[in-house]
Amino acid sequence: MSSEIYPAEKRISQRFKIPGATVSYRKENRLFKRKSFDEEFLPLQDLSRGGLRFVSQKRLKPGTKLLLQLSIPGERAPLSLFGKVRWSARNKKGNYPFEAGVQFNVYGEKKSQNYPGNLVKIISLEQKFASQELDLTAQPDEYDIESS
Repeated sequence: MSSEIYPAEKRISQRFKIPGATVSYRKENRLFKRKSFDEEFLPLQDLSRGGLRFVSQKRLKPGTKLLLQLSIPGERAPLSLFGKVRWSARNKKGNYPFEAGVQFNVYGEKKSQNYPGNLVKIISLEQKFASQELDLTAQPDEYDIESS
């Protein structure tokens, strides 16, 4: 029996992978708006309704506000999302020395909020890609949702 009061996993939303998806980002600065990205086409590690994780060449400080562009293979237009770096760490594998976790800003109609249609799109991506990670050796009825 574990004496741990709080579980290590605090996320509410399921994380899932999208093969070939990339992230470009630009640090948000209130003084001036640049059009170019700080880094482009970085491999997306995983995505959820509330945020994402990606690898990068540069270390990002927690608290840094970002404009993210998420490019998904087979999709016409990338998703643009605002978020804040929650953590940054050394990446121990691959060609990118760092990785970062970003929490998306809330969804809504105000200036620094994310377009609610992006949440709808992320949910549809979750339904498409998260199912690919399920254990297909289990009985299919284990995934059924009871209706009331």
